[in-house]
Amino acid sequence: MTPRVAFGIDRLVDDRFARLRGRRIGLIANQTTVDRRMRHLADLLHAEPGVELVALFGPEHGIRGDAQDMIGVDRSIDARTGVVSHSLYGDSFESLTPSAEQLDGIDMLIFDVQDVGSRYYTFAATMAYAMRAAAERGIAFLVLDRPNPIGGAAIEGPSITAGHASFVGFHPMPIRHGLTVGEIARLYASEPALDLDLEVVPCTGWRRTMLWDDLDRPWINPSPNMPSPDTALVYPGGCIVEGTSLSEGRGTTRPFEFWGGPDLDPDRILEIALELLGELAAGAIPRVHGFRPTFHKHRDRLCLGVQPMIVDAERFRPVAWYTAMLAAARISTPHAFVWRTEPYEFVADPIAVDLLYGSPRERIAIDEGLDADRFRSLVEVEWRRDEHDFRERRLPHLLYFEADW
Repeated sequence: MTPRVAFGIDRLVDDRFARLRGRRIGLIANQTTVDRRMRHLADLLHAEPGVELVALFGPEHGIRGDAQDMIGVDRSIDARTGVVSHSLYGDSFESLTPSAEQLDGIDMLIFDVQDVGSRYYTFAATMAYAMRAAAERGIAFLVLDRPNPIGGAAIEGPSITAGHASFVGFHPMPIRHGLTVGEIARLYASEPALDLDLEVVPCTGWRRTMLWDDLDRPWINPSPNMPSPDTALVYPGGCIVEGTSLSEGRGTTRPFEFWGGPDLDPDRILEIALELLGELAAGAIPRVHGFRPTFHKHRDRLCLGVQPMIVDAERFRPVAWYTAMLAAARISTPHAFVWRTEPYEFVADPIAVDLLYGSPRERIAIDEGLDADRFRSLVEVEWRRDEHDFRERRLPHLLYFEADW
């Protein structure tokens, strides 16, 4: 039997909020900020004697998670608690960090938001920017840890090079990092060293080899286009499609699993991609398919693509899989997509795909007509170097260890 996993919030509740007594609290939260009984932490803190909930802070998509991607959210009053709710995702880069005015009167910030294990999912960046603001003002910072839903063992993809840090790449690490948010906080606090009173309340019962389906916990969409743990498994690769004019499946029931465009040749894409991937194709069965997005890119148009049907999550390599598919699309139908050049997460230059990969290397390789030898060099030499370096760097900051990992 899998032991019951307790999240950081569960341990805080079980401890009757002892570490919060007499504190003035600011809470960074969204709809996932609930305990094992599905009670929201804002409601619990608001009702708890001896704890003063001063302000709420919402990451991208807002406190209740109802705003779409890259849509700014305004300041409001939380209807359930009457507490002011500040947005940490407005209309400018400056809005991503809590201001001195917003932090006035707070002596502890709490972060409790479910991450999905990919460095360009923006919640960890929101945490990092808030940590920096807290350090500058002498505010304590408490992270209530949650499991990484795609596991804590696998690491995949390139890291970030100089000049490519952004909201979708706030700190040098591979795309799939294998950390919990508590471990990310510990890493970020030490690189470089922040003068921050940081505490992480770890999970109990979680092992690095666990996926979300191993937990005794229902899935709550952490963002509108993250409807299932399967979405999280493909997201480290599927999100790269955002850097193109192709649809990444927003406006469908399977975002990031569905991807494609109106003029693609999916059968030819599949043939080329499988040649590039070789044994790296293991873990998923590809399915040629069509879909019509109801909103976002190519709304109401028939798009054709190749869906990864995951059959072995431990062997599935999402970053390699989607890189091969994009390269194959470029080779087979070079007229069918262009790289996105509009500003992306408040950055106009470098372009989106370079921010997502962390450098222009992959884009250039794809544009040059990625062959099997160059693809293997990327995945098995260049990415592997980044993965190995990060595996060593993250060791001092890990909270969970086990003999079988």
